[in-house]
Amino acid sequence: MPVRAQAATVLAAVLQQQASLASLLPAVSDKVAPEQRPLLQELCFGVCRWAPQLQLLLNRLLQKPLKPKDSDVQALLLIGLYALKHMRTPDHAAISTAVEACRSLKKPWAEKLVNGVLRSYQRDQQSLEESVANSPANLTAHPNWLRKQLQNFWPQQADLIFAANNAHPPMTLRLNTSHQSRDDYSAALQLPHRLTPFSPFGITLDSACDVHTIAGFDDGQVSVQDEAAQLSAGLLDLQGGERVLDACCAPGGKTGHILETSERLPQPLSEVVALDLEERRLQRVRDNLQRLRKQATLICCDALATDQWWDGQLFDRILLDAPCSATGVIRRHPDIKLLRNATDIAKLAALQLQLLQALWPTLRPGGRLVYATCSVLPTENNDVIAAFVAATDDAKHLPIEAGWGIDQPFGRQLLPQVGGHDGFYYACLEKLVS
Repeated sequence: MPVRAQAATVLAAVLQQQASLASLLPAVSDKVAPEQRPLLQELCFGVCRWAPQLQLLLNRLLQKPLKPKDSDVQALLLIGLYALKHMRTPDHAAISTAVEACRSLKKPWAEKLVNGVLRSYQRDQQSLEESVANSPANLTAHPNWLRKQLQNFWPQQADLIFAANNAHPPMTLRLNTSHQSRDDYSAALQLPHRLTPFSPFGITLDSACDVHTIAGFDDGQVSVQDEAAQLSAGLLDLQGGERVLDACCAPGGKTGHILETSERLPQPLSEVVALDLEERRLQRVRDNLQRLRKQATLICCDALATDQWWDGQLFDRILLDAPCSATGVIRRHPDIKLLRNATDIAKLAALQLQLLQALWPTLRPGGRLVYATCSVLPTENNDVIAAFVAATDDAKHLPIEAGWGIDQPFGRQLLPQVGGHDGFYYACLEKLVS
């Protein structure tokens, strides 16, 4: 099946909100020739990134909406528009390849439709673009519900958030400085790069590359991890000898960083327990730890079900990287624009509060819990911590004094930056000794 037809099948499932790119692309990539895989990813990620803008144009070009069962045809049309508007593909190739893909999808009736719609855009591009120029969906390339929330919560920063979400994400490394200083590694690194301003372990490459070509990656000296995520281990304030829980740990980047931090402490951590709900995701943690040559106690279970996984021994530190809307990492997962809805946010906030309530009894008095999300919505961040502290007598909020992020009544919020860190939120809580 041609790569555009494969991309259409992937995007059709996303358009129907059946699955994410992360869950769909690996299996489909195996069916595509290696030299075609970058194009497959470009088409899928690009269409999702600009979907609100592209769909606006498509609505102008279609005489009537397509039926849900023809979401693969809708995906082909979006792929064609994306190629004409955002790629360097010659116009005739962008149109003809989309038309040819109809046959591979066993929808020959759509050939005339796809050809007509794309040629109409090619012919009338200037007038069509002018007709949608001032539409919020065109200006921001964000779904209306999310655009409104971002403009409401972050009126001064909303335009910068839109720009960061629509940009390609940077590739940032985390160095294990137990064996080599960042300055020494930087001096020896052959790839163009810059040092991260907030994480003392971070190096951002000027352009992405195959991880196996990066010095020290295969032997576990460096990992790929965004700068914002690299801040979590430091916030745990590890002193040595602690028992640590990394809840919702997959894919294991923060688990690995905690274990690397252990090497620099006066005494090693007594145990690191890494917990996640899905065995498939936990396998990625195993793979990462194996590359890093680190060990942790891995448990596959729902963090809420403490009666099923907790052995009764209290933790000194807990990192809760809670499930969230991922609105701070849209540039890495642009299908969020299609998969998330406004109604999801309250449900996620309720789950986040439940996780805090479930894990709090497993923390020893005097211990610290770090709450983290990759969301930029206060509903999932400040408001969750505020509700938890108000309802929990032995929970004390610890303000984070740092040169990064925006101070909130509870915790600190990082907003995504073009070329810089992702959007992330952190709050620190201490369990009072009665």
